[in-house]
Amino acid sequence: MKLGISSYSLNAHQKDGTMNILDIVDWAKEHGCEHLELVPFDTPFLLEDGSINTPLVQSIKDRADSVGLELSSFSLNACVLKDTEQEVRDEIERIKKYMQICTMLGIKKMRHDTCTGQHPQQINTPQQFEKDFPHLVAAIQELADYAASIGLNTTLENHGRYVNGADRIIRLIEAANRPNLGMTMDVGNFRCVDEINDVSVAKCVSYADCIHLKDFYIRPADRMVTEGEASCFGGRWFPTCSGKTLLRGSILGQGDLDIWNILSIVKHAGYDQHISIEFEGMEECCAATDMCLKTARYIWDHV
Repeated sequence: MKLGISSYSLNAHQKDGTMNILDIVDWAKEHGCEHLELVPFDTPFLLEDGSINTPLVQSIKDRADSVGLELSSFSLNACVLKDTEQEVRDEIERIKKYMQICTMLGIKKMRHDTCTGQHPQQINTPQQFEKDFPHLVAAIQELADYAASIGLNTTLENHGRYVNGADRIIRLIEAANRPNLGMTMDVGNFRCVDEINDVSVAKCVSYADCIHLKDFYIRPADRMVTEGEASCFGGRWFPTCSGKTLLRGSILGQGDLDIWNILSIVKHAGYDQHISIEFEGMEECCAATDMCLKTARYIWDHV
């Protein structure tokens, strides 16, 4: 197992201008990370004209090489469910451009969404998923085939409230049937669609090519203040698909997920690849991410 972080964990400091992506590379190495996963948030990988920001990409690779840190994967928000065929083509070409960036960085693995967050019309029903299923599979196959042509593996993540849930992700991977296609398994995100995390992790771990490790506080929605000045929605709480439960990111091992059991399932399934801490709580992100790393190492060694 190689433990590292997603750059998303420190994104709060990218937003406030106190860190940039090169600082995050340095931080990850200084805090014992064995790898770094990149996300494009607040990092201009593409220029305004849509071309690749080659000097930036090269500077990231050079910094990672100089400190001896593996750039393990790249995670991209995307949605191939569009109103017109031209919009679909434009989105697929945008994803391919990020695949080219991966090859420039020496990264061999890329997660791309097919529908980040909710369905564009917020129709997250099983019926809508069946309608969209062939379109999703076709896009996944095209992107996996292009990735294979440039030496890249692709992954799907259980992400958001639509393309999420163990059975939906497994169906997509099985239907696409590409040898270079796997799963970025986010151990926390299953709860976004009201699944029991331990059960879904056990279902999906054999498909995992990368793992996002996070924790959530979990509260019943009818016991939280959701309106007025005291609304919890000003504090990073968000509803699950049913609306009956609210979630907020926590430091690993301090929330309500059974991280001990989840990591035991992963470890004893023989998983031996990249695990990325993905912290998204309210605490100061550097201190919190460091605590997540230490907790993950401790639990992994004791399960």
